[in-house]
Amino acid sequence: MAAKRITKRVVDSLKPGEIVWDSELSGFSVRCQRRDKVYGLKARVNGRQRWFTIGKHGAPWTPDTARRHAVGMLGEIARGGDPSNGRSKVKDLTVAELAKLFLAEHVQRKRKASTASLYRDILNRLVLPKLGKRIAKDIRNADIAGLHHDLHETQYQANRTVAVISKMFSFAEARELVPRDSNPCRHIEKYRENPRERFLTTEEINRLADSLQEAEQNGRSLPSTIAAIRLLLFTGARRGEILTLRWDFVDLERSMLFLPDSKTGRKPIHLNALAIAVLQELTRVAGNPYVLPGRNEGEPIKELKTTWRGIRRKAGLDGVRLHDMRHTFASIAAGAGASLYMIGKLLGHKNPATTQRYAHLANDPLRSVGQQIADSLGAALTPKAPEAR
Repeated sequence: MAAKRITKRVVDSLKPGEIVWDSELSGFSVRCQRRDKVYGLKARVNGRQRWFTIGKHGAPWTPDTARRHAVGMLGEIARGGDPSNGRSKVKDLTVAELAKLFLAEHVQRKRKASTASLYRDILNRLVLPKLGKRIAKDIRNADIAGLHHDLHETQYQANRTVAVISKMFSFAEARELVPRDSNPCRHIEKYRENPRERFLTTEEINRLADSLQEAEQNGRSLPSTIAAIRLLLFTGARRGEILTLRWDFVDLERSMLFLPDSKTGRKPIHLNALAIAVLQELTRVAGNPYVLPGRNEGEPIKELKTTWRGIRRKAGLDGVRLHDMRHTFASIAAGAGASLYMIGKLLGHKNPATTQRYAHLANDPLRSVGQQIADSLGAALTPKAPEAR
């Protein structure tokens, strides 16, 4: 039977011989025997796959109490113990062992693939080389503060690193792998971040258009990459949303993209005439569901960095990021008189505060009233022409 979250309804519907594996907690299951429904846990202990019986359904074992007990058992196993028959030989978990469990049991199952990749990179590249061999429960605030300081030249990355470590220790506390309220990331003062807001001017957009056209004509770039950059500018969408766009998400009749999943969940994107023209010019590849097919059969394009570096260099836009296409889209909307609410809708912002970065570009009612006052004062202060006699 396919994995699903084990609930009372699921347990009640089981028939003899059926087993359900929980979709949220690896190894946790419930099996329907001839008379009883029994909760269990399958886990690897000392390199060997083991099966542990938790208990029969019914007081005290409900789906929730059995799941919590399974979580505790997994925590004990992670610390080197054996939860069967009280034979517990618990060892202290190292940061590297905690990171491995955190990635497998939490990040991989509950975060999007792009987020999981970011967490894995931060842990493997920045955290584990310095703290990996240390005992997790012995990590102190000073250790994290020191790591944060070491990364001061890349302040955004320094803050993200502390955030990932904090999430990992919150996970460890919930699993009882470290003492409760021992998260060493508390009271770490983050570096102040100044979001980069690079908007292309009309003249820069013209240069970009010429560079894209030249790259398209010389044939050295994959057509999908040129189309991707244009779609980023014409829709204001995020890079991942465009690179993984499938034809079944596209509704040209209603001029919409309907994304079933994005950074902020389900998301509609309105298509303007320029974006529609790009989509209509693309050729559908048989057997490939993606709008922007890559070089490998059945897959989308993987990255735009190589193509983008050449295009922006030719256009004289050194330092401009692909994400700045999204900022440019928003700045043009603001210049056209769109409200912050409308800009947020166009960009798919879930939190209105995210759109506030464009407040200085949008039409400001106070500025409008101020101008009206100035006009009135100007008219009153203008010397009147002498009346004709």
